[in-house]
Amino acid sequence: MTVHRYDDALAGLQAAGRLPSVSGAVAEGGRAVWWGGVGEDPVPVPGTAYRIGSITKTMTAVLVLQLVEGGDASLDDPVRRFLPDAPHGDATLAGLLSHTAGLPSEPVGPWWERTTGADRAALFAANAGRAPIAGPGEVYHYSNLGFALLGGVLEEAHGRTWRELVADRLLGPLGMTATAYGPPPGRAPGWSVDHFTGVLAAEPHADTVAMAPAGQLWSTPGDLLTWAGVLAHGHPQVLGEATAALMRDPITPGYGLGVRLLDVDGHAWVGHTGSMPGFQASLFADPATGDAVAVLANATTGLRSDQVPVRMRAAAPTGPRPWHPTADLPDPVRGVPGLWFWGNTAYSLEWWGEDLRLRDVRTGEVGDRFGLAGERIVGSEGYHLGETLEVHRDARGVVTHLECATFLYTRTPYDPSVPAPGGHPDTVRRD
Repeated sequence: MTVHRYDDALAGLQAAGRLPSVSGAVAEGGRAVWWGGVGEDPVPVPGTAYRIGSITKTMTAVLVLQLVEGGDASLDDPVRRFLPDAPHGDATLAGLLSHTAGLPSEPVGPWWERTTGADRAALFAANAGRAPIAGPGEVYHYSNLGFALLGGVLEEAHGRTWRELVADRLLGPLGMTATAYGPPPGRAPGWSVDHFTGVLAAEPHADTVAMAPAGQLWSTPGDLLTWAGVLAHGHPQVLGEATAALMRDPITPGYGLGVRLLDVDGHAWVGHTGSMPGFQASLFADPATGDAVAVLANATTGLRSDQVPVRMRAAAPTGPRPWHPTADLPDPVRGVPGLWFWGNTAYSLEWWGEDLRLRDVRTGEVGDRFGLAGERIVGSEGYHLGETLEVHRDARGVVTHLECATFLYTRTPYDPSVPAPGGHPDTVRRD
């Protein structure tokens, strides 16, 4: 695939996902061949670091497999062998790595990804006595808590912190100097994008402490291509090729030992997706060819991370227009974006920087678009083409309902405070 196609594909991801910025890199045959960036907050450069979320789990998994490879642990070992007082002590290393141990998905307490974390003792105490979701091997149930336990196992086995182990046993030997525990200089800020207006809200960059093995790290696409090579083929200083292949054996459909598995054009790709407040990430590699794709974005949602390898490799429309965050809503549009109902049918009315888009919530399809003509909002595409969208406000200036060519849109289905042609459903007689 030519380089400009990668540029177009990344631009398509940015525009479709309403991503403040996105950075990506591609390897072909094990060699990095392309880097690209799109967006303005920040304008990405190759060294811009983003939070990688659960791609961190693949590093925790490799550290565990190093223990197994060195004969210091077995995949069948229970957690209690290393941590006698840990919750869910009967869970095996293999069960935790593959999310089949039946553990709860999250730890007890506030949303751990947005708050300063607790140390291991506090985390274990808070989760002591919790019942499992299912029995061992019964179901695949993704568990961030399980990877915190694995981090504790590693610390006990080595007598060192998880953070030190990542730096000394993985990042150092691989020369991954752009990957870090905390936010490095020049990192992208994490943003949440308002669904209706496109306005950005800042997300915290929390130190997750004992939960760090589940999703703490920061990195760049270039560094992640190096890591992709480890997942695909191992590395002489990090992990044997046979052990890397063991990680890729599916335990359940789509998941091995700490790695996700994707079918991409008939090839089994290995890697992981990642998300943290303000960030999304995707890293996958094809062990058969050495091809790999890494894409990082600084938005809580919007990037279909599991689709990135296919989207980056597919033919993309030439030169998609980039999406720009909303700095300030135009006065005629203030209070208009949001959830609306035409009768009982729900619509999302979204501001996309230069037009309003009326999206059917059930189907996800955009049926109408409206642009600004001075102070008027006028249909530019769809059934309401050329029609004026009338915005009704109360004495305080709060929008109460919308009207376009007799179509009435209200905040709740058949809002009783807004006159409905023909009457409201509870007043209609059925003879």
